[in-house]
Amino acid sequence: MTENNRFPLDPVVFCAALMLILLGLTMVASASIEISARNYDNPFHFVSRHAVYLLISISMGALAVVTPMKFWHSLSLPLLFLGFGLLIAVLIPGVGREVNGSARWISLGLFTVQGSEFLKLFIVVYLAGYLVRVGVTEDTDWRSFLKPLAIVMALVFLLLAQPDFGASVVIMGAVIGVIFLAGAPFKYFMPLLAATVSAGLLLATLQPYRLARLTAFTNPWEHQYDGGYQLTQALIAFGRGDLFGLGLGNSIQKLFFLPEAHTDFLYSILAEELGLIGATVVITLFCILLLRALWVGKVAEEQGQHFHAYVAYGVGLMLGIQACINLGVNLGLLPTKGLTLPLMSYGGNSLIVSCLMIGIVLRIELECRTQQRPRAPQRRSRAR
Repeated sequence: MTENNRFPLDPVVFCAALMLILLGLTMVASASIEISARNYDNPFHFVSRHAVYLLISISMGALAVVTPMKFWHSLSLPLLFLGFGLLIAVLIPGVGREVNGSARWISLGLFTVQGSEFLKLFIVVYLAGYLVRVGVTEDTDWRSFLKPLAIVMALVFLLLAQPDFGASVVIMGAVIGVIFLAGAPFKYFMPLLAATVSAGLLLATLQPYRLARLTAFTNPWEHQYDGGYQLTQALIAFGRGDLFGLGLGNSIQKLFFLPEAHTDFLYSILAEELGLIGATVVITLFCILLLRALWVGKVAEEQGQHFHAYVAYGVGLMLGIQACINLGVNLGLLPTKGLTLPLMSYGGNSLIVSCLMIGIVLRIELECRTQQRPRAPQRRSRAR
């Protein structure tokens, strides 16, 4: 990174994120018109709220860009405690708000806070601070390796109590990925992965509704009027889209056939209206965003700014894993999960956290490019 760039922010991250945001706004408008008109007598109910969320989210992202990373470093432990507090608060009767059988929200009047969304950012900041304090080398012992994982497992149990299995998978995947990229001994990962996969399978089969989702996922057409209804309707949307799509606004599946068309299944409507070309553009933009965030982290680590590096790795993995799960669910490659598509789906909490993460990556790249800090002794990292 050199100081010759005329654009003050990293153009790759900025442009990829901006394109996803604009595509999301367009598709939310298209996918929500019918349901808004039916339920609220206002075809622009959801898109107008989404636009307000976007203004708040972009403002928060801009604030993150001008906030030095040392500020986040100083808050690594307080943010962890705040994350615990939010997850505990939603489980308290009268405080947590239950929707569709899940207690994930805290009502604040005009706005509801979803603790699991903010936890994704908080755990990344905490983990980066911990790895900088403790360090990770081939001599790292089991206790140092397991401590952050034990904290994450406690958070996961609170998430499962809501229940929020999707967020648990995203957070665990990102945490393990950051620890791996930071250079933790490889010998610890095989038993960890085996335990994580076993626990995931056990949790997926313990609850009847999760088992039903898995059963419907294996053969959705056999359960197309029951547990496989959403998936079959999403697949029909992909089939209708063909190569170039039906045209913006011409989706048939959004006409009360596909539930949650403007949130979890926004990608299916996009594929129906913009076809394979539009669907491929979205996947490409997310790949660019993930790879660029990892590259920013690699450059930061080479400059000796390890906290910056681990935060960039965590943000990239958090956004990338959640996007992969959402896209996989829409495409029928993964069981149905209640996860939004970052930067695109309707939902204020997800938009705010996603824009905050993008702003932080832009700040990391800016500090790496302008501060010209001397190189510190290199730690072994698999990001290289």
